[in-house]
Amino acid sequence: MATITELKSALRETLEARGVLGQLKARIRAEVFSALDDQSTPRPPLSHENLLINELIREYLQFNKYQYTASVLTAESGQPEVPLDREFMANELNVADDSSAKAVPLLYGLLHHFLSSKEEHKGKLFLRGSATVPSQEPHGHRTVES
Repeated sequence: MATITELKSALRETLEARGVLGQLKARIRAEVFSALDDQSTPRPPLSHENLLINELIREYLQFNKYQYTASVLTAESGQPEVPLDREFMANELNVADDSSAKAVPLLYGLLHHFLSSKEEHKGKLFLRGSATVPSQEPHGHRTVES
């Protein structure tokens, strides 16, 4: 007769071999987060930029079958449950999609664009912070304005 330790080991090996152990762990984390999430605590308003960024990330997560991670992102961020339309996203980001690009998340196309343009431009793109997203200074540090 198998011992409890042998049974646990065999069960773990079987779940790993089937590829479900990671999914089960992720599902448990998502359920624990959902149970602990305090719905009475107000969330900051979801800015237009955050809405788009969260949607890019959600599309990437779902494409890679990180369903539970995507569900935690949606719950924690206040992102609408129904994903934004891809055509709407492409229009908002001012990008054009061809049929081959539609097979992968927009984030892949954006990354490909910047990686390939590095060769063409030999320079760096100058990024500016968004006017609608407050800067996040480390705790204890003050900006000149404060």
